[in-house]
Amino acid sequence: MKRGERMATRQSVEEFLQRCEDVIRFAKEQYTEAQKQEHYNLTEYTNAQQMLEQTVLDLAHLARSCNAQQREQLHRMRLQLEQLQNEMILLDR
Repeated sequence: MKRGERMATRQSVEEFLQRCEDVIRFAKEQYTEAQKQEHYNLTEYTNAQQMLEQTVLDLAHLARSCNAQQREQLHRMRLQLEQLQNEMILLDR
């Protein structure tokens, strides 16, 4: 660990994982709406995609200050986020 970096606390990781769940829930709602109708709310859909991307970037940053167990939790979450990103990109075409 580099000087000046702090180890992530268990609470900070849990709070971040909860934020990830919230972003996933919102993105899935937008994805479901987009599947139902051709004229879905493009702004909300785009916002959901941007939120997913920002969350993936934040996750990578947080993972640098985590222990092995926390990194494993974050890795599993990253896979979920990226899978949903891919599904939204494919639907968007």
